[in-house]
Amino acid sequence: MTARIYQRPKNAMQSGKSRTDQWVLEFAPAEARRPDPLMGWSGSGDTQVQVVLTFASADEAKAYADKYGIAAHVSPVPPKRLKLQSYADNFR
Repeated sequence: MTARIYQRPKNAMQSGKSRTDQWVLEFAPAEARRPDPLMGWSGSGDTQVQVVLTFASADEAKAYADKYGIAAHVSPVPPKRLKLQSYADNFR
């Protein structure tokens, strides 16, 4: 059972930064998704992918994974790049 630890990105559809300080531990799918023969929806018998754990820091998430023997990969936070532009640049 493997997992991925990452920090939530900012929602691109809204200007708020809610829950971006949380770190998330998600499990990797253990089996492939397949279409349901009756309805055609895709799904699998793997219920671990539904589990999403949140932590206050990456160290807490890594400690949790180590405590329960979960092989976890910590994804680093990409650097934030600001595009400084003035309003007058729209009319050049």
